[in-house]
Amino acid sequence: MRLTRLRLNGFKSFVDPTDLLIHEGLTGVVGPNGCGKSNLLEALRWVMGENRPSAMRGGGMEDVIFNGAATRGARHFAEVALVIDNAERLAPAGFNDADQIEIVRRITRDAGSAYRANSKDVRARDVQMLFADASTGSHSPALVRQGQISELINAKPKARRRVLEEAAGISGLYARRHEAELKLAGTEQNLLRVDDVLEQLAQQLSVLIRQAKQAARYREIGEDLRRAEGMLLYRRWREADEARHVAEAALRERLVAAGQAEMAARAATTAREAAEESLPALREEEAIASAVLQRLALQRDALGDQEARALAMMTR
Repeated sequence: MRLTRLRLNGFKSFVDPTDLLIHEGLTGVVGPNGCGKSNLLEALRWVMGENRPSAMRGGGMEDVIFNGAATRGARHFAEVALVIDNAERLAPAGFNDADQIEIVRRITRDAGSAYRANSKDVRARDVQMLFADASTGSHSPALVRQGQISELINAKPKARRRVLEEAAGISGLYARRHEAELKLAGTEQNLLRVDDVLEQLAQQLSVLIRQAKQAARYREIGEDLRRAEGMLLYRRWREADEARHVAEAALRERLVAAGQAEMAARAATTAREAAEESLPALREEEAIASAVLQRLALQRDALGDQEARALAMMTR
């Protein structure tokens, strides 16, 4: 894989979109101090996955965004794109579908940065492993920054070993080995956690078994209770039904008695009306009888007086 183009937009001093073509052979950038030569190297590091603000000579990662000048306003984002020639198809499997690979990193104020590879969103780790497999990257000794030559001369054996591994093209293997070791360590921790989880699940299982037995017993008691309630309700219904039949029989008897009483009442009413109709004649007869009785009483009294006088005359 070979770098062919570097495009900057809003990155540090490159406020306007700028393309840097990297031809085969030797490509150089010449200019006075402060013209932005170091910014090009930092743009390469940044798009390759550098996450240390100190490596970008800033206090925070958002310091790579153009912060404005006397005649230009500040930008809201910064973007760096790196085009890689992949005609030989030496890229990893996830990036090996095209002849060119375009890695884009974009950072927005208060929103963080994001990566795209051939217009697809990817992780920073994927980009870092892409360049590690190509024996380069943001930490590659091939990207010589200011003061790095003296650092390499005075470097410790471990740092020199990293340079030799980079030159031998095995830095990607070491990166993947480190990643695999991290995954293995994480897996070991997960296995320890699995044992703890299994123990907790065993305790929970015993509790659940006890609760299941209680639930089964509760269902049995509930079934018995519902059966008893059903029998009680059925018995009460039978008693109520029998009481209803008795009440209906008594009601029929009362209705018959009421009908008979109503007939007797109608007969009594008829007799009373007949008696009321015959009452004037009887009263008239009673008046005549009273008059005859009074006359007879007067005659009796007169006869009594006569009898008394006759007896008195006989005794003389």
